[in-house]
Amino acid sequence: MREITVNKNDAGQRLDRFAEKAVPLLPSSLCQKYIRLKRIKVNSRPVQRNYRLCEGDVISLYINDEFFRPPREDNAYLAVTRPELNIVYEDENILLADKRPGVLCHAAEGADVFHTLIANIQAYLYLKGEWDPKAENSFAPALCNRIDRNTGGIVIAAKTASALRILNEKIRLREIDKYYLCAVIGAPSPPSGELSGYIFKDASKNRVYVRKEREAGSRTAVTRYRTLSVSGSLSLLECRLLTGRTHQIRAQLAAAGHPLLGDGKYGGISSRGSAEKYQALYSYRVVFDFPTHAGELEYLRGKSFTVEKVDFVEKYFPGYDFH
Repeated sequence: MREITVNKNDAGQRLDRFAEKAVPLLPSSLCQKYIRLKRIKVNSRPVQRNYRLCEGDVISLYINDEFFRPPREDNAYLAVTRPELNIVYEDENILLADKRPGVLCHAAEGADVFHTLIANIQAYLYLKGEWDPKAENSFAPALCNRIDRNTGGIVIAAKTASALRILNEKIRLREIDKYYLCAVIGAPSPPSGELSGYIFKDASKNRVYVRKEREAGSRTAVTRYRTLSVSGSLSLLECRLLTGRTHQIRAQLAAAGHPLLGDGKYGGISSRGSAEKYQALYSYRVVFDFPTHAGELEYLRGKSFTVEKVDFVEKYFPGYDFH
C-alpha cells in the first residue's frame, strides 16, 4: 500500500485523473476498476472517481508495487490494456508483426515508451497469459530485427530465449531473407539489376552517403531490385538486401536517380513535395531460408510470410497483386 498526500497544486483535480498521472504505469481502465473495488481510497474512505481532491487529503493506493516503478521500456507493457498489433503469423515460439509506418520498434530518447511495437507485443503476450514476468529471471519477449520509424513491414519477435538465440544467429548468418516494396520516381534502367557500392554513415546527422569507391569508415552495400509495375511517373520495385546498412535502399536508389516517393531525407524536391507522410518503403515479405540446421525452429525452414496490404501499393498501383 502507498499513500500520497495532496498538496496545494494538486487540489481541485478529480481523483481518477490524479491517480492516472501519479501512477503512470496504471492503465486508465484498471484505475477506474480499483476505485470501484475500493482499492483506491481518500482519507481511508471509498469515494467516487470524480471526487475533487482537497489540500491535505491522503490517498491510499492498494496497488501492486510494479505499478509504482518509473516508466521504462521494460515495464511499459503494464500500461497497455488494448495492444495494437497486426499479426502476420504466430506460434508458440515466434510472432511476426506488421509494423505500421510512424510506429517505433523501441523507444527513442524522449519518446513515449507506451506506444512502441515491443510494448504492445509484450502487453499482448502478458494479457493472454503466455508471458509471466514474475516467473522469469531475465527473459522478456524481444524483437529480432528493427525497421525505421517511418518504414512499415514485418518485424520478427521471439517469445522464448531459445528462439531468440536461434533467430539472432540466423539473422547474423543472413539466413532470413527480407524483401521490400518501394515506389520510386521514374523508371530504373535496366528494370532489374543490382546496386552496389559503399555507404558512409554520418551518425551526427543520422544520414548515410553513397560512395563509388571505398573510403575510411565506409561499408559495402548491395541491393538487388526488380521492377514490378509502372504507373505514370512512378515505378513499383521489389528490393532484396544482400547487406543490411542504415537507410541502404533509400540512399542507393536516390543515388541512382530514383528516390523513394515521400522520402524527405534522400528524395529531393520531387519526393519532399509529395502528399505522402512517410517514405514509400515496406518490408512486405520474410523468407526463412535456413540452409543450416535451425534447432527447435526447423519447422520454419523454407516458409515465407507476406503482409496483407501495403497502402501506397493500393493507392498508386491499384489492382496490382504482390502476393
